[in-house]
Amino acid sequence: MQAVSPVATGVAYLARPGRPAVVARTLTELRGPTRGVVELPVRLMWSSDRAFDLADPDQLLWMYENVLRETTNPDDLRQLVNGRTLRRVWRRLNLPRGVRGAWESRHRGLRSA
Repeated sequence: MQAVSPVATGVAYLARPGRPAVVARTLTELRGPTRGVVELPVRLMWSSDRAFDLADPDQLLWMYENVLRETTNPDDLRQLVNGRTLRRVWRRLNLPRGVRGAWESRHRGLRSA
């Protein structure tokens, strides 16, 4: 996994000003949980309520949005995001333009997911 940077791509994909979006090399390496309750680390979710029940579709979306937007560590993606689930919910995720652009640039299949 790597951060997509303006130098590598010629296009700035930023999660927020000054911070490149982090994107997995492949969706198959994303082997995060698909059920149960997941508690995000404080670095990804600053709220005291950081637990997400993956059986609740809204909580699943909220967790993925936070992880994809806030991570600076590729291991977060591997541990918290599931590639099949990501593909299934991709269109419903509310993501910053830079995050969506970075992921769709690397994983063109997400555009039509």
